[in-house]
Amino acid sequence: MRLRTKIIALAAAPLLLALVLVALAVWHQERDLAQRERSLIEDSYMAQRRSELRTYGALAISTIKLLYDSGRQDDAAQAEALRRLAALDYGSDGYFFVYDLQGRSLMHSRQPELVGQSLWDLRDTQGRYTLRDLIRAAQQPGGGFVDYEWRKPSSEQTAPKLGYVIVLPRWNWVVGTGLYLDDIQDTLAAVDRQMNANVTVTLLWIAAIAALCLLAVSAAGLWLNLSEHRSAAAQLRLLARRVVQSQEDERHHLARELHDGTSQALVGVKLQIEAYIDSLATPDAPPALTKALQRLNDALQEVRGLSHGLRPALLDTLGLPAALDRLAQDFSDQGGIEASTVVQGVPRPLLPEAKTALFRVAQEALTNVHKHAAGAACVTLTLQFDAASVRLRVQDDGHGFDVPALQMDARRGIGLRNMRERMAAVGGRLRLRSEPGATTIEAELPTPA
Repeated sequence: MRLRTKIIALAAAPLLLALVLVALAVWHQERDLAQRERSLIEDSYMAQRRSELRTYGALAISTIKLLYDSGRQDDAAQAEALRRLAALDYGSDGYFFVYDLQGRSLMHSRQPELVGQSLWDLRDTQGRYTLRDLIRAAQQPGGGFVDYEWRKPSSEQTAPKLGYVIVLPRWNWVVGTGLYLDDIQDTLAAVDRQMNANVTVTLLWIAAIAALCLLAVSAAGLWLNLSEHRSAAAQLRLLARRVVQSQEDERHHLARELHDGTSQALVGVKLQIEAYIDSLATPDAPPALTKALQRLNDALQEVRGLSHGLRPALLDTLGLPAALDRLAQDFSDQGGIEASTVVQGVPRPLLPEAKTALFRVAQEALTNVHKHAAGAACVTLTLQFDAASVRLRVQDDGHGFDVPALQMDARRGIGLRNMRERMAAVGGRLRLRSEPGATTIEAELPTPA
C-alpha cells in the first residue's frame, strides 16, 4: 500500500469510527426518548381511562344508591337494582356487570347467557383468574382497577380491558364496568412505527453524511494522486527532454570532433602522401602508397559519414528542410528505394529541440523503411508548415503491417516507441497508419505563434 493511500485510509478510518459512534449514540438516545414518549402517552391514556371509569362507577352507584341505602335485603329491591344497572350503557362497548363475591354472574347486559354461571375459575389467555382478581380489587377501599381480557361486543374478539369494580358488602355484590384498551394499543403501535421510522431516517441521514464524507476524502485523495501524477509526468517529460538534449549535445560534440579533429588530421595525412607521390621522380607511384592513399580516402569518407550521421551540419546551418533533403539523398544513394522530400507551406525557424526531434523521427523512419518495408520502391518525406504546427510525414509504398499486433508485442516496434517518446518529450505526438501499399508515420509538433 502506498504512503498516500495509507494517509487517506488513516484519515477516513477515524471519520468512519466517529460517525458510527454518533449513529449509535443517536440511535440509543432516540430509542430512549421514544420509549419515554410512549410511556408518557400510555400513562396519560390510562389515567384518563381510570378517571373515566371512576365517573362511570359513581354513576352506577348513584343509580342504585337509594335502594341500597334503604336497608332492604329483599329480592325485589335487588332485582330493581339489577334492572337499573342493566339499563345503563355508554357507547357500543360500554356496559355494567354484577357478580356476587363467589364469582357467580348476577347481571351482564351484553352477555345474558352468563347470568347464573359461576366464573370463579375463569382464566384469560395469560393464565390470570379474571373474577378472582376483580373481586379482590373490589374489596379495596374505594374500589380497584384490574387489567384482564374479555370479549368485545362490537367485534366479538377478545381484547385487553381495564375494569373498575366496587363492592356492596350488605348485598354481597361486586358492581363493575370497563373500557377496552385495543385502541390504546393501536395508538402505541403507531407511536412505535413512527419511532422506528424516525430512527431509520436519522440513521439514513448519518449514512448519507458518512458517504459524502468518504466521497470528499476519496475525491481529495484522487485529486492529490492526479496532481502527483501530473507532476511526475511533467518531471518525466522534463527529464526525457534533458536526456535527449544531452544525447544531442554529445552527438554534436562527437560530430564536431570527428569533423574538426579526426577528419582534418586525415586530410593532412592525405595531402602529405599526395605531395610525396608528386615528388617522386618516377611517373608511377609505388603500389603500396597508392593502396594506402585509397584506404585513407575510404577512412576519410567513413569519418565524414559518421560525423554527418551523428549531427548533420546542415541542420544547424541551413535548417530542417535542407537536412531532410540531404537525408533523402543519402538514403537514395544506398540503392533499392528512392527517397524524395516535399516542403509545404512557408518554412520558418524552429527551436533546436523541435527540429532535432523531427529530424531524428525522419532518420528512424527511413531506417525502418530500409529494414522492414517489404516491397517498397519509394518513400516520400513531407514537411508541412501550418499556422500553429509543423508536421512531418514519412510515407512508403510497401506491403504494410499489422499495427495493433505490433503494438501488443513488447519485443517489436522499439523504433516506433522511441519516436513516440521523442515527440512526447517536446510536446508533440506521433500517428501511425499502415495498409497494403501505404504506410504513413506522421509527427506533429505545435509551434508558438
